Amino acid sequence: MKLKAPKWLAAAPVAAVLALSLAACGGGGSSASGTPTDALKGSDQQSTDKYTTASVTPLDKIDKTKLGLITPGTIKVGTLSDAPPNIYIDNSGNFTGYDNELLKAMAAKLGLKVEFVSTKFQSLLAQVKTKQFDMGSSSISTTDSRRGTVGFTNGYDFGYMAIVTKNGAKVKSFDDLKQGVRIGVVQGTVQDDFVTNTLKLDPVRFPDYNTVYASVKSGQVDTWVAPSQQAEGQVKPGDGTTIAQKKVNTQNFTAYAVAKDNKPLTDALNSALDAVVADGTWSKLTAQWYPDRKTLKDQTPEGWKPGSKAVQVGAAK
Repeated sequence: MKLKAPKWLAAAPVAAVLALSLAACGGGGSSASGTPTDALKGSDQQSTDKYTTASVTPLDKIDKTKLGLITPGTIKVGTLSDAPPNIYIDNSGNFTGYDNELLKAMAAKLGLKVEFVSTKFQSLLAQVKTKQFDMGSSSISTTDSRRGTVGFTNGYDFGYMAIVTKNGAKVKSFDDLKQGVRIGVVQGTVQDDFVTNTLKLDPVRFPDYNTVYASVKSGQVDTWVAPSQQAEGQVKPGDGTTIAQKKVNTQNFTAYAVAKDNKPLTDALNSALDAVVADGTWSKLTAQWYPDRKTLKDQTPEGWKPGSKAVQVGAAK
């Protein structure tokens, strides 16, 4: 199915190569090193749609003893600590953010507890694969290369990229990303793949969002190619920075990562996701965490919706 940009998407010119090959903005995954020329292959909506399940198992048919959890009754989740509004630790020391609050609601539908553990983008999928975690929560783009490492749930969000610069910088758009521009990325993210393998440039790689953003503010790099949601979570009034080009539609959904051989857990999470989509919880959390996505039309742009193909999106209550 074809995903069209929602009405509120900022209209800005983008290089043709960007329109052809952009993927969702989530983190996680392996380093860009050694990836194919088309770094983001399989991340377009037409490809990812084939992985969306037609329906799900009813919640009351889920056997919680068969989920292969590290600790029975608890989902151990690898996540991030510094990527608001999606995945971060709040001032009280609690893991929160859109992705994690949605996951908590899903776990409640299954009668399971959630244990969050902080990790880094570049490690997360390997840790899920080797079952150090039951799953990963990190706005993860579902590219072909990543599906070679882990399995994914149905989609719960769609992604954008953005570029962050100091106020008055010469870099104004993705068209300005050329040789000689110091481009910051978080290592192992889709943005790393995009700059390295699609634009054929050599970015400056950082271990986390806080560090790359600090480097933009200090002038160590000219721009940060970022997931749009995380860019908006980092840029604050008075920082002397701006999101130079906002919300470029990457035509992709994001999902939770699960070990490839743990289909029972993937199926259970898909059932729980459909449940929170149907009862309005997904819409409520989306409006809460994304101020510019208040209405159902903004939250589900034409050609996309969360969960399985069978679920209907319930209105926030």
